[in-house]
Amino acid sequence: MSAIDLVIFDLDGTLLDTIEDLGDSVNEVLSKRRLAEHSYCDYRDYIGDGMEMLIRRSLPTELASDPEFLAAVLEDYQAAYGRNWNNKSRPYDGIPDCLGNLIENGVQLAVLSNKPHHFTRLCVAQLLPGVPFVEVCGDREGVPRKPDPGAALAIAAGLGIAAGRTMFVGDTNVDITTGLAAGMLAVGVLWGFRGEEELRSAGARHVVTCPDEIARLI
Repeated sequence: MSAIDLVIFDLDGTLLDTIEDLGDSVNEVLSKRRLAEHSYCDYRDYIGDGMEMLIRRSLPTELASDPEFLAAVLEDYQAAYGRNWNNKSRPYDGIPDCLGNLIENGVQLAVLSNKPHHFTRLCVAQLLPGVPFVEVCGDREGVPRKPDPGAALAIAAGLGIAAGRTMFVGDTNVDITTGLAAGMLAVGVLWGFRGEEELRSAGARHVVTCPDEIARLI
C-alpha cells in the first residue's frame, strides 16, 4: 500500500509553465503607465505570494505604497491576464504522464494555488482537461493564502486523509513552508520558478528534477 494517499500540487511553476503570460500581462499594464517593464527572469522571483504581491514587487517602491494607484494597477492587471492567460501557458513536459501514473496508483490529486481562485480553476480546466482533481483551490476571500497551512489541511480533512499521508508539491519556499506547517511530506521541484538552494533552505524533504520522480517517491 502507498504511504501517500493524496498529492496537493501548487499550480504556477509546478504543474503549468505560466511565466510568459503572467509577465506579459504585468508588462502590458506597466507599459500603459510608461513604467519600466521586467524580464521573465525577474517575474520568477516576484510570483508565489499572490496577485497583489506580484504587482507590488513589479512597481517602484513609492507607487507600490500608494493604495489608490495599487488598486488601479491590480484592476488593470486582472483584465490583462484575463486576455492573456492562455497565450503561451502549458503543462510542463512530463506532467500529464506524472498525474496519470499517480491516479493509476490510487493517489488522489488536488491543486492549491495563490493565484486568484477563478483563474486557478480556469487554467486547470483548460490546460489540464480531464484530470480528476478532487479539489482545485485558488486565493479566495476569507481563506488565508499559502504559506498558511489551513487550506491544505482542509483539503486533506475533507477527503478523510491524514496530513501524514499527504504530499505537498511546489516550486517555491512558500510551498515548502506550507507543506511543512501542515505536517505533510514537502517536495520541491526544479523545473519551476525558483532554485534548489531556496527549496532546500526552506526544508524540502525531497527535491526532484523531473515529474516522473514524484510517482517514484510514492
